[in-house]
Amino acid sequence: MGKKGKEAARERREQRRREVTLLRAVPYEPRQRWWDGLAPPPAVAVVTGANRGIGYEAARQLAVHGVHVVLTSRDAARGRDAAEQIRAAGEPGVSVEWRQLDVTDAASVGDFAGWVERTHGGIHVLVNNAGVNFNRGADNSVEFAEQVIETNYFGTKRVIEAMMPLMKTSSHGGRIVNVSSRLGRVNGRRNRIGDASLRERLLNDDNLSEELINEMVVKFLEQTKQENWSSSEWPQMYTDYSVSKLAVNAYTRLLARRLSDRPEGQKIYINCFCPGWVKTAMTGWEGNISAEEGADTGVWLALLPQDQATVGKFFAERREISF
Repeated sequence: MGKKGKEAARERREQRRREVTLLRAVPYEPRQRWWDGLAPPPAVAVVTGANRGIGYEAARQLAVHGVHVVLTSRDAARGRDAAEQIRAAGEPGVSVEWRQLDVTDAASVGDFAGWVERTHGGIHVLVNNAGVNFNRGADNSVEFAEQVIETNYFGTKRVIEAMMPLMKTSSHGGRIVNVSSRLGRVNGRRNRIGDASLRERLLNDDNLSEELINEMVVKFLEQTKQENWSSSEWPQMYTDYSVSKLAVNAYTRLLARRLSDRPEGQKIYINCFCPGWVKTAMTGWEGNISAEEGADTGVWLALLPQDQATVGKFFAERREISF
């Protein structure tokens, strides 16, 4: 892409950013606020990795809209401080509590699910935000690939499997929102896996399976351990992070298909979104949008009115994008 093309693309992004800013300022109409009409109230949302950044903003925005939020984090002190910060802002009707959750620890996830069931009887919204990325700028180390895959993919999967049986049934459906990234696109123009056959199988719903996704990430991890992985075979930028988000995207599509035949009143709408390049600790504060802006599409997906609810899609800036 030439200089003029880049400038035009940048202007389109900025224009969409301005449009979404205006959309965010439009309040939900009473008929759209499905979470206000639940019996018994309130709507309960769980947000993972929510002590800072995009997770914190997702929790804050959901709470401001009137959803009771269970804000989770590994670090107890930071999680409690984050929940208190949301409460201290003084927004009317805000209801938030903190609970410890380590998505990489099966026992922690199990304990959390048991607590949710005993305390709330279930949830209506799950936002899977917990994730890690150890690369910055031009770095592309795979030294921590195992931790990245375990947190971003297997951790997300572990939480979904534990919480899905606890999704409360209603005519509005349960909502699962996975925080992902454009870096995890199968056919990204500048950042994609090199194996054309694998790309084809991942994009073909008839071939997509949990086994295929797991085999892909295990193969990648084995190659990183043996130090024979190739950037021509795997995404070229932030490779371990990109592979983890590729797996999350594929798993989102797979789960959407599995959930598609649920009867009315038991629907679960699962989608993923890319928040953009956000100024957070994960990006070393090098992003070009705020965490508040980055969280917006995820909150929008979580609160979509039932007649607009979608499933198995990938979004950015409140628009569907390709996998």
